[in-house]
Amino acid sequence: MDIPASTPAATATLDRATALLARLTARPDAQFHEGQFAAVSALVDEGRRALVVQRTGWGKSAVYFVATALLRERGAGPTLLVSPLLALMRDQVAAAERAGIRAAAINSATADEWEAISERLAADEIDVLLVSPERLNNPEFRERHLPELLRRMGLLVIDEAHCISDWGHDFRPDYRRIAALLAELQRDVPVLATTATANARVVADVEAQLGSDVLTLRGSLARDSLRLGCLRLPSARDRLAWLVAHLRDLPGSGIVYALTVSAAEDTALLLRDAGYPVAAYTGRTDPEERERLETALQANDVKALVATSALGMGFDKPDLGFVVNLGAPSSPVAYYQQVGRAGRALEHAGGGSQAEVLLLPGSEDAEIWRYFATASMPDPQRAAAIIRALDAAAPDPLSSPALEAIVDVKRTPLELLLKVLDVDGAVRRVRGGWVSTGEPWSYDAERYARIAAAREAEQRTMVAYERGERCRMAFLQASLDDPNAEDCGRCDVCAGPWYPLDVPEDAARSAAGRLDRTGVPIEPRGMWPTGADRRGLPVRGRIAVAERPETGRVIARLTDLGWGGRLRERFAPGAPDRPIDAGLLDGVLATLRDWPWDTRPVGVVAMPSLTRPQLVGSTAAAIAERGRLPLLGALEVDPEIPVTGPGGNSAFRLAAVWRRFEVGPALAAAAAQAPGPILLVDDLVDSRWTLTVAARLLRAAGAPSVLPFALASVG
Repeated sequence: MDIPASTPAATATLDRATALLARLTARPDAQFHEGQFAAVSALVDEGRRALVVQRTGWGKSAVYFVATALLRERGAGPTLLVSPLLALMRDQVAAAERAGIRAAAINSATADEWEAISERLAADEIDVLLVSPERLNNPEFRERHLPELLRRMGLLVIDEAHCISDWGHDFRPDYRRIAALLAELQRDVPVLATTATANARVVADVEAQLGSDVLTLRGSLARDSLRLGCLRLPSARDRLAWLVAHLRDLPGSGIVYALTVSAAEDTALLLRDAGYPVAAYTGRTDPEERERLETALQANDVKALVATSALGMGFDKPDLGFVVNLGAPSSPVAYYQQVGRAGRALEHAGGGSQAEVLLLPGSEDAEIWRYFATASMPDPQRAAAIIRALDAAAPDPLSSPALEAIVDVKRTPLELLLKVLDVDGAVRRVRGGWVSTGEPWSYDAERYARIAAAREAEQRTMVAYERGERCRMAFLQASLDDPNAEDCGRCDVCAGPWYPLDVPEDAARSAAGRLDRTGVPIEPRGMWPTGADRRGLPVRGRIAVAERPETGRVIARLTDLGWGGRLRERFAPGAPDRPIDAGLLDGVLATLRDWPWDTRPVGVVAMPSLTRPQLVGSTAAAIAERGRLPLLGALEVDPEIPVTGPGGNSAFRLAAVWRRFEVGPALAAAAAQAPGPILLVDDLVDSRWTLTVAARLLRAAGAPSVLPFALASVG
């Protein structure tokens, strides 16, 4: 236990803080870990700004809850805790209440409770208010409530503070607003920033944003309760087969991480087919379902959640028995954060038990890393287009849907760009949407080049981790610039493989069966995009049922583990156009064979393709031949209408294809005479607007229904 200078005031603080810690932990004999009380004393007795970098499970929340209780007893105002995830907020509110600290959270899930929370704040009945970083820029919160909070605030806590830094593995633009918040805060208000995953560069960046005279408390990041390993297997089939065969042998319940949503969903299906109680947890999972799944894992009602990084910061299960990564995260820092979920209770309990952590890297990892490394970088042309649109609309604000009709950016990257421009001071969120501030903005190419280079270096370091040339725990510690790195004696480098190396043939067959399955639905569009009428299109609202296609099929998504790999090669940039081969045709025929349509198609129509005419034409012809169906022809295309590339938002994508296609006289006659559905064949599905427009034209020509089919879909 660390004890400051032995003065009466310090002794009194220590005695009271220890009593509060005992109440917080429900343990009468509770004592502070090394560094905990030093942080509490710095905040409470000195009013300092502190950065705590300590491993997951060290007890960072104990610091700010005990400091809050002490400050409140001394007459200070409430603590404002900026926290990034809903799961984290739920756990923190529950922990605070167990300790007798009155806490409330305001985020997207609790927005309807804000009036009641506001009244409790005014009555001084809340000790800790937890807010998401996005809430700091909510116009009503920012203008009506934040000034009073800043005036009364007793302590500011920035949880997961690595998110502040451009260099952090989970950087979020909204977190950069905290720098402005710090500038508005009275200097005598203590500030605590905490994180478990920060290397020296991130620490220096966060310290600079906190200001001068920052107390940084950094402990060893070694995790004695984790036994690390890395098993290289030749294919996705073998990795999944290993899971099928050996998941039951892993201790307790845990998390299987996947790099993409489709990989998580496919893996969960495979494991459920093998009899395991598992569920997928991804960015597509509804918030209510996420909470239910977290509770199920907490209660050990499932063997594992098969998750993307959506299940990360904030999930707290001290007795989590294992973490398996199906594919490697792009940096050792991100990997340390994920595996840090495991073994926390074992660490506190002592003894020789360990949680088991295994990495199963894949050959496709680097391709996925490259995509995510650039996804959050602002595009300067699109950013400039947004600013021009807001300038033109001034002084009126534009909503995100209104901006979508003006600038060719999808909703998610549009929102991300707006956040970046907001924290850079070029735009501002107001009631009704966004406005330009009039401040000049330029793309900081040098800064983003440095960030991109850092990401690439992290990827190379992750590959080095996989090679296993030194103790795995020491490698992770060194990657986070922990000077205390030393060999753990437990990992597969130090002590040899602790995990089975075999891939049983029956498990391999089961995995192959799942990976060889084909047939992903293409759901029809139900609504015309917002802003389509502003692009000169005579449509808005719901798409009439009589104009829609039926639910279609693709062989697989490009992100799938099985067929996705083969399809990625066929659709890779620069891949030549050529007729369909026998292997790909097998996937086509399997998809058509297993398609649960109500009525079998009576004819085949090909989409005109400017990039892969041989592939599309030969696929349509092969389907017609094998299915003994007439090949009715292809839609015609207007060569004068320019082709746009992938990406962009729905209004622009629809406008780009609205007048491109025509149903010629011969095809129109065949469609009108068709006694059943027409199979519409294309190569790749992205936005679905091409198929929507083509199906609408065929239905207008008299086709009873249209069944879209493509080889692959983007997501």
